[in-house]
Amino acid sequence: MALMITDECINCDVCEPACPNEAIYQGEEIYEIDPDKCTECVGHYDKPQCQQVCPIDCIPFNPEVVESKDQLMEKYYRLTAGQ
Repeated sequence: MALMITDECINCDVCEPACPNEAIYQGEEIYEIDPDKCTECVGHYDKPQCQQVCPIDCIPFNPEVVESKDQLMEKYYRLTAGQ
């Protein structure tokens, strides 16, 4: 399951550099997460780094993008192939 950023985001800029997959980007009003790049940090860390650094807890799991740990690991391998 990918993560998402809710409209409570205050654009504090701490989540974007914390993402090892570069899935977080500045949207029109708030930061957003590309679900095709988000692995919940599977393959990199034990916990999603954006959730760890967010000062207002506005990064929940996205119920519209449900993935198993195996699918997240496969995505991690695809994203990091050749690195």
